[in-house]
Amino acid sequence: MLIKINVAVLCVLASQAIGEVKGRVEVVDGDTFRVGRETVRLFGLDAPESDQTCQTEQRVDWACGAWVTEQVQARYDGQWAVCAPLGSDRYDRVIARCEVRGQDVGEVLVSKGLAFAYRRYSMIYDVTEKQAAVNDRGLHGSRVQNPAAFRTARVRGRVPPDPNCKIKGNISASGFIFHVPGQRDYERTGINPNRGERWFCSEQDARDAGWRKALR
Repeated sequence: MLIKINVAVLCVLASQAIGEVKGRVEVVDGDTFRVGRETVRLFGLDAPESDQTCQTEQRVDWACGAWVTEQVQARYDGQWAVCAPLGSDRYDRVIARCEVRGQDVGEVLVSKGLAFAYRRYSMIYDVTEKQAAVNDRGLHGSRVQNPAAFRTARVRGRVPPDPNCKIKGNISASGFIFHVPGQRDYERTGINPNRGERWFCSEQDARDAGWRKALR
């Protein structure tokens, strides 16, 4: 309860400083909207990146990030939103809680399993996410990497820019070595194009380019 009260107070103070953000919604991705002329990052939740993939229980990859964006677009594109600002982030997006038709958008997205509680910044949707997880709603029926961990891995060159080209061509003291998913060092290997390292779409492509497969 204390957290909710503090958030409400922050909303009031931020609204007075920045002013409410109102307008038609254009969905950018699962946790970011264009509302009127502002780009709004929804407070208290985190959704998969648009290019993020997940796995089914049978370990089959699927485009969960694109799916989430499509689901959120179907629900909110073109709707009228009223957002209470809490501040801004390093990308100059307004951080806010938004309502559409009198409902808290964040609450809806987390309850449907389209986003996760972003506990690093708030526990406001903690219970809502747990209820969605118990019922395997949306993303909770799949194997999903934490979106923040996915973003970190992408920055460190551990996530392929093209999900169809996952083979890592690494250059080390051992020479030009490529790693395929499932090998021992695959997950911890980062690719730095500035060093001549690269991604491959097939093992044959890697061999043709002069790389050899890691032994383990």
